[in-house]
Amino acid sequence: MFTSVLAGTSGLTITGAGTCTVASIILGLIIAFVYMGQGKYSKNFAITLVTLPVLVQIVIMMVNGNLGTSVAILGAFSLVRFRSVPGTSKEICCVFFAMAIGLATGMGYITFAFMTTIVINLLFIVLTKTSFGEMKSGLRYLKVTIPETLDYTNVFDDLFDQYTKEVILEKVKTTNLGSMFELQYDVILKDDKQEKAFIDALRCRNGNLTIICSRPQIEREQL
Repeated sequence: MFTSVLAGTSGLTITGAGTCTVASIILGLIIAFVYMGQGKYSKNFAITLVTLPVLVQIVIMMVNGNLGTSVAILGAFSLVRFRSVPGTSKEICCVFFAMAIGLATGMGYITFAFMTTIVINLLFIVLTKTSFGEMKSGLRYLKVTIPETLDYTNVFDDLFDQYTKEVILEKVKTTNLGSMFELQYDVILKDDKQEKAFIDALRCRNGNLTIICSRPQIEREQL
């Protein structure tokens, strides 16, 4: 059973507070180093991950069961949240991770905090390094412009059968004062190496008008 280092004390002692603070700094550094090892990052966010567990730990120690102080702190956290810049889902997850560790150390559960940090960081590394959650190979966002004289419902069917596994027509939009159609597809290529040949075939069919073929951008990554 996990035991709090603050258990059995009538108040907040220097030894207990110092132990929890050192543990928060160490765990914050571990979280920051693991996050920095997984890709792009900013110095400001890395500093935040180091200091956030200490700040949450201090807040928890100051509250110490006081209901009025707890409500005031909740309001302060809400203001900080609404004045912050939205980040990616991974960054928000790391912020909650650091806050949870600060909560554990603030209550004195140092062993539990260390164990949780190791487990979550290992899970984070494994999921990042593996193909878990990755999009299907060959998935592309395709935008094709065609003249209004072409029937977009089946004009590219033979090319899609030749080069793609799956095609979904997401949107049709008129452009250039209604003289052209802009078709937006989600397609899965049979072979990534045939992407240029696929685009060349589309160019011959649409009169060499604009074609955009790119990897889809996941806008929902920002929560």
